[in-house]
Parts: sequence; C-alpha cells; structure tokens
Amino acid sequence: MTQTLKIDVYVELICPWCLIGKSNLVSALKQLADADPRVQVQWHTVQLVPEVPREGWPFAEFYLRRLGSPEAVRQRQAQVRAAAAQAGVEIDFARIERFPNTTLAHRLLAFAEHQPSVVDAMLDRLFEAYFQRGVNIGDIDTLLDIAQDLGLDREAAAAWLDAEPTPPTKSPAVSGVPLFVFDEQFALSGAQPPEMLLSAIRHSVQIGATA
Repeated sequence: MTQTLKIDVYVELICPWCLIGKSNLVSALKQLADADPRVQVQWHTVQLVPEVPREGWPFAEFYLRRLGSPEAVRQRQAQVRAAAAQAGVEIDFARIERFPNTTLAHRLLAFAEHQPSVVDAMLDRLFEAYFQRGVNIGDIDTLLDIAQDLGLDREAAAAWLDAEPTPPTKSPAVSGVPLFVFDEQFALSGAQPPEMLLSAIRHSVQIGATA
C-alpha cells in the first residue's frame, strides 16, 4: 500500500518567501517518483503583523521603516525578486501600494476549506492578486470577487467573513514563515529549495517506515 505523507505548511499571505516556498514545494512534489508516497498538503495561515489597521498601511513607508533606508529596501527587494525568478514566480513590488491587514483573507481561505478542492487555487489567487497585480487583499469586495471567480457562493462567503470567527485550532509556535512540518515529525523553516523539500519528504517516509 502506498504510504500517505502529510505536510502542514504555515504561511502569511503578504510574505513573499511564502509564495516562493509554495512554488518550491510544488516543484518538489512534481519530482516524486511513482514509488514515492502520496502527499497531503494542509495549508495554515499565520498573521505575523496583526496590528495593521483594517485599511492597511502605505507599502513603501512600511518597508522603509522596517528596513531603515531606501538602499536597504532596494537590496531586499532585489534579493526577493531573484529568489522568486529562480522559483518560477513573479513578484512586482512596484504595483503594491498597500500593506494590508490579512485577517479577512485568512478567513476567506478558511471558508474555502468547506470545498477542499478550491483551497490550493484560492491560495494561488491571493498570492497572485497581491504580489503580481498589487491588489489590496485586505479589501472585502476584492476577496469576495476572488471567491466568486473560484465558484464559491458570494453571499455565503460574505456572511462567513462578517460572522464571529471560529477560535483557531492549536498549532506549533510559529515565529517565521513559511514553515513546513512533515508528518508532525520534523520541520523545515524558510523558502527551502525544491531539492531540500524533496529530501525532507523522503526522509520523513523513512522515519515512518521504521517507526
């Protein structure tokens, strides 16, 4: 019987390294041979900057305060764009005007879990909207448009976002994202390259086989 491996992945929707990490995970999974395990990926969102107001902050001002100088911002963005290009994804910082509060976007992704086949596409759409089109993913109408485009009921999504949120389930202490947890056995932090993720998958399978 083919073994099933669960990978829990913790991400923040406004973290470019999470977009890169997701792309690298997809690349790693494509390299699995037929004899390798089936993999179940479970996505979890982590809000790293909860103090952002509902209307968001000016993007350029936020990163200038965070990194200290225009030159530091340019260097960091160049580093991120290079890593994104290597992962086969695009990040267009010039289009991003707002650093959003991601509370509603996280809750929309939770709403999509009622239709599991949509979750991965929803995550892709949220990343694409923010990092490639500069869309404010803290805006409720924008989020409802994304939900509707993916075939979800707009009114039901709106009611979900307006309702009192369900208390979050327990999760490991996450201080940085992306975080990949393999079968609850061990974890890798950061936007690891595909070969590292593939090695971790196979190592986790070996642990499971000898447990």
